Parts: sequence; C-alpha cells; structure tokens
Amino acid sequence: MADPEHPPGPVIVMLPAEIAIANGAAVGQQLCSAFAPGVTLVIADMTSTVFCDSSGISQLVLAHRCAAAHQAQLRLAVPHDHVLEVLKVTGVDRLLAVYPSLDAALAAASPPT
Repeated sequence: MADPEHPPGPVIVMLPAEIAIANGAAVGQQLCSAFAPGVTLVIADMTSTVFCDSSGISQLVLAHRCAAAHQAQLRLAVPHDHVLEVLKVTGVDRLLAVYPSLDAALAAASPPT
C-alpha cells in the first residue's frame, strides 16, 4: 500500500544507445511498466541514446499515453543533438517534456512550456 506522506520518488529508466525497430517494443514496455501504482514521474534517461528511429518515437508516444493513463508525467533527458532533431522534426518535443540533462529533468518542478 502506498504511503501518502512519502510518495515514491521519480523512476529513472535508462534507455539504450540506439532505439530502433529491433528493440523499440522492449523500450516501450520498459517505460510503460515503470508507471506502477503511486508513481507520478518517470524520466526516460536518454543521455546515452545517440540514435532513435520512428519505432522509438512511436514507443515514446505510447509511454506518454501510459503516463496519462496513470495520471503521471513522463520526462525525457536528451542531450544529443541528433536525437533532439528527430524529436523536433516529428513534433514529439511539443508533446513530451524534454530536458537537456538528467539533472535538469529531476530538478524541474513542472514540464517546460
């Protein structure tokens, strides 16, 4: 049973260097399973991710839906320009809260506007 006086802290999910069709579904499953009861914040740590194709983008959108279904928030920590560009081109940067580092994602009180 969750302790309302001590809510769980953020859950950090480290993502691989490359997210593509071969591992995209596993990444999505890993992110969605992080939204356990009582969890209000999951951070996708993409600080090691240097490549993300359309299947990876689809899984991030799916994880966003999982977050919404659990009344939680998904944040992305994305420092690499190539991955940021993919998020911008696909419009995902407008859907998800994207931060330049894990520390920034942890420190933020609310999603950037």
